[in-house]
Amino acid sequence: MQRAFHTLTAAALAGLLAACGGGGGADGSASTVATTPPTTPTTPSTPAPVAGTRLSCNLSNFQADMLAAVNAHRRAGASCGARGSFPAVAELVWNANLAQAAAGHSEDMVAQNFFSHTGSNGSSVGDRATAAGYLWRSVGENIAAGQPDVAAVVDAWMKSDGHCANLMNSSYRDIGAACLAGTANNTYRTYWTQNFGAAR
Repeated sequence: MQRAFHTLTAAALAGLLAACGGGGGADGSASTVATTPPTTPTTPSTPAPVAGTRLSCNLSNFQADMLAAVNAHRRAGASCGARGSFPAVAELVWNANLAQAAAGHSEDMVAQNFFSHTGSNGSSVGDRATAAGYLWRSVGENIAAGQPDVAAVVDAWMKSDGHCANLMNSSYRDIGAACLAGTANNTYRTYWTQNFGAAR
């Protein structure tokens, strides 16, 4: 019976890691925070639509559901494991430029079949936010892969210390997110990117 328990526990842990999409950050948290603003902002481009498109995994009410799920946790406060406990913080507002940066990164991960905070061209979340026209003083990013909907991905992020801390960071004011369905050539069925920021 004890051996069966250990096997079940190992299987459950493997499933949890796959649900979270694995690692990506240097500390294994799969969360990255950039706090140095770019020296030369790019010219803002027209934000790409996200809700109701393939960049929302064709989930209806994608933007509203993401805001509602994230802001419910921010209103309640949360314990983020090794990252500490966070009190209730201000709600985030949707930002089209951060959503465009998130969409571009999810598209890149699908096109190149990888899962990382570093883009296939070596870009960071700060680079991508700047390129999308978001003039920032701080930015952060959560990524995930494989989750079927907003509730599942936000739940997975809240169970991961680094993702949870990003989501609960009181310095952030804006959010943008995207989800792109994988293809038969991809490792995962969905690729999620969630960007946070505080504008200059």
